[in-house]
Amino acid sequence: MTLNELEQTVAKLPPEQLAAFRQWFFQFDNDHWDEQIEADANAGQLDVLAQNALEEFRNGQAHSL
Repeated sequence: MTLNELEQTVAKLPPEQLAAFRQWFFQFDNDHWDEQIEADANAGQLDVLAQNALEEFRNGQAHSL
């Protein structure tokens, strides 16, 4: 199925099925995002950001919540 075909199919869904699809896609997208963040963290790609945040906090440039 192409993206165009998928778009056309989604556009034809009745409201209750569109709502269910929206909820499913929201969860699917969030899960994918979480997996990507976890993979990036495990690969050390976020280490520099974490170090910068800790430095800013230690220097009084950031505040805890």
